[in-house]
Amino acid sequence: MSDSNCGERLTGHGAEWNNANLSPEDARAATAWVEARVDKRSMLTDKDRVEDVRDIMWQLEKDGEIVVHRIKDEHQPKTVKTLFGWDKRVPTTQLWHHKSCGQCGNIPGYPASLLWLQNRLGTSYLDETDQTSCTAWNYHGSGIGNVESLAAVFLRNFHQAYVSGKSQGLDDGHFYPLVHCGTSFGNYKEIRGFLLHSAELRERVTKILGKLGRLVDGKLLIPEEIVHYSEWLHVMRPEINDMRKVDMSGVRATIHPACHVYKMIPEDAIYDDDILEGNRVAVSTGIIQALGAQVIDYSTWYDCCGFGFRHIISEREFTRSFAIDRKIKVAVEEAQADVMIGHDTGCITTLDKNQWIGQAVGKNVSLPVMADCQFAALACGADPYKIVQLHWHASAFEGLLDKVGIDWKKSKMEFEAYLEEVKQGKGEQLYDPRLRITSGPGFQKPSAG
Repeated sequence: MSDSNCGERLTGHGAEWNNANLSPEDARAATAWVEARVDKRSMLTDKDRVEDVRDIMWQLEKDGEIVVHRIKDEHQPKTVKTLFGWDKRVPTTQLWHHKSCGQCGNIPGYPASLLWLQNRLGTSYLDETDQTSCTAWNYHGSGIGNVESLAAVFLRNFHQAYVSGKSQGLDDGHFYPLVHCGTSFGNYKEIRGFLLHSAELRERVTKILGKLGRLVDGKLLIPEEIVHYSEWLHVMRPEINDMRKVDMSGVRATIHPACHVYKMIPEDAIYDDDILEGNRVAVSTGIIQALGAQVIDYSTWYDCCGFGFRHIISEREFTRSFAIDRKIKVAVEEAQADVMIGHDTGCITTLDKNQWIGQAVGKNVSLPVMADCQFAALACGADPYKIVQLHWHASAFEGLLDKVGIDWKKSKMEFEAYLEEVKQGKGEQLYDPRLRITSGPGFQKPSAG
């Protein structure tokens, strides 16, 4: 540190944390209230005022201020209950994949597993090129972004989903957006709320979207529901289990629920009275149980993975120690878990890729970490290397595959041979490459032949 800082250690978090020096008994008493409450929905439902922003949305559409991208019967929606018992409709087909920058860059088996499952189910979808990052990582991690820019990106991407059928001669609204990343999911829901509450924000962003050609009849387009892939996985769990080829009944799985998925705009999170008595968010747990695995509880299930956006930038050692000591170590020692399942890009990255750092300092705890769709794809017979791509993970996964009878050694040899074919330009495709298209403003349909 420079002399100008007077020796103060600056971390970006304000005043330094001080050790409370509590006795073990006092420390236990200090956390007893939390442990008694977080297992109950009252932790999220004891609010003075809870508002369903969809009521505002319907009124604004009625007043002619916005256009709502509606979920139609052709999207074959399934209805689920959210935290307060409200209905949420989850489209199951004609989906526009809103990809995740972190998944595509760090965990490619994550989106590949989801697309593989949808291919097997015959789900209609579009995985086109004309989309951008949500930019929320920048906003939460650095504070450089602002609500106006986040809103413009949100509306631009969802408008693209709305018009994306144009390239195939389909009507606007044919494809409905399915968000892959939990960060994008939470960010978009928060921004939608800001837009619906603020006429000033709507006015300012309308000018931006107008310049981009991203208005519908001169109005902002707002989605009826913002849907996360884990919600699709949740409502499709009976159909996915029908495809299951691997016996997962001997697997002890722990679930890490992502903060951006269920703590951010919690009233939108799915709860089911048949899943952990309705006291925990239902996504991930529901599909893992449906596939026959045992979901094992552990005391720090409520904790963040340690990523925290700002933590990973300014206090990386906090992130690493939190991920190992508060999550992985507890799941291994307390739950005797075989795997930890998550549903968000940052969480999977943090819990998976920090384990080797723990081992470097003598914290030799190891636990496979993967997304719910990766586990589901494995259960349904997907190749652990070519599709699920577990070799991109830092945590050891071979023991889990041995336990469920998947011959990973054979798959690895076949994959290495496949890579030689890829080098020669003979790689396989998850979908018809002609779907690598764009259909935004200015699109012109190619002439026949």
